[in-house]
Amino acid sequence: MRGFVQWIRAAAPYVHAFRGKTFVIAFGGEVVADDSFLGVIHDLNLLHSLGIRLVVVHGMRPQIEAILAQQDIPSRYHAGLRVTDAETMDCVLEAAGQARSRIEAMLSLGMANSPMAGAYNRVSSGNYITAKPIGIVDGVDMMLTGEVRRIDTQAIQQRLDDADIVLISPLGYSPTGEIFNLAVEEVAMQVAVRLTAHKLLFLMENDGVRNGRKQLLTDLSTRDAEALLARPERLAPDVRHYLPCAVRACDNGVKRAHLLSRHTDGALLLELFTRDGVGTMVSSAPLAHMRSATIDDVLGILQIIEPLEEQGVLVRRSRERLETEIERFVVAEYDNQIIGCAALYAFPDERVGELAALAVHPDFRREGYGEALLQEIESRARKLKLAALFVLTTRTAGWFLERGFRPAAVADLPRQKQALYNYQRKSQVYRKPL
Repeated sequence: MRGFVQWIRAAAPYVHAFRGKTFVIAFGGEVVADDSFLGVIHDLNLLHSLGIRLVVVHGMRPQIEAILAQQDIPSRYHAGLRVTDAETMDCVLEAAGQARSRIEAMLSLGMANSPMAGAYNRVSSGNYITAKPIGIVDGVDMMLTGEVRRIDTQAIQQRLDDADIVLISPLGYSPTGEIFNLAVEEVAMQVAVRLTAHKLLFLMENDGVRNGRKQLLTDLSTRDAEALLARPERLAPDVRHYLPCAVRACDNGVKRAHLLSRHTDGALLLELFTRDGVGTMVSSAPLAHMRSATIDDVLGILQIIEPLEEQGVLVRRSRERLETEIERFVVAEYDNQIIGCAALYAFPDERVGELAALAVHPDFRREGYGEALLQEIESRARKLKLAALFVLTTRTAGWFLERGFRPAAVADLPRQKQALYNYQRKSQVYRKPL
């Protein structure tokens, strides 16, 4: 029970951050056909109940293949896309109806003693996408295979404002009444971009993007993703399929894109409501960065330093003092959460500065953020023309010695700091030239 309580508390910041945000969640027809699809539906229902605005984009490739096989019609592909003639389009429309009806039926479940008990989900679908033909690719006429031309974002936003779950099939329509077969990943990416969605999530066969050593990359910038895509032979087929769309989405205004395994039960919840997640999260810039603190960061800084103050590692600071000195602080931020802090107190007349309140959240202490905060403080001290940094510590002397600090005496402190030195605390003094 204690583990459950801790998990709920840890998930609470994400719940608050995601409420009212738009998520586009895309998956292939394999997910719809799988016996585990009910679990995905339960998770979608939970996200919706938490106030997240959901747009669901579904594929239907296996459903199309089954209908084509029944009618003894061969499948044709070129450049990873189905070549859609008029006969194939009839099968595409039938498959789309099957997949959409199954999703709508599952989202309408409200059985007692189930995660859907008491749920009442309105599902909205329609002709939101205007499309155009791809045309001839490498000498192959793609016929009724198309690409997105326009998305009726106003209509989608209206449905979301009405608390509907918007369901989109990968079909597009032309002003002349033609129907085009579209790629699910392209539709999802375009919808996410046009809606400026907070997140775009793909459920796929693999558990995310892995590097050359087969290690799962939980965080990936678009720049690093493009470097990986330059060697596509090293990537799993599904990654080659979805990662380019994740990169395009993030480079065009979508805050985050996620690649998750459809085979992991609860993958959506684990990715969204835990720090490390279970897949790969793509963003246009690195998730972690340093910045100057603002008054809005006071509570987050207090949450980082108060446990260390109680242990006697840091000197106590009142909230009032922190508010008046906030301009001296730098914070390390990871995915919009403060995970570390440090402060620089400058003594310009003596050309030295004090490094103070260096602290990192326990979950991130082995990931180099303390080092990054130190480097940021050193950089700011150099800009102020300071010649050295000093630090007072009772517990972490070894860490500072490993990073170039050397023992010093109280007499080496600036005169103003000497007058405030607490002899009962007996802090050790360390100094580092810059």
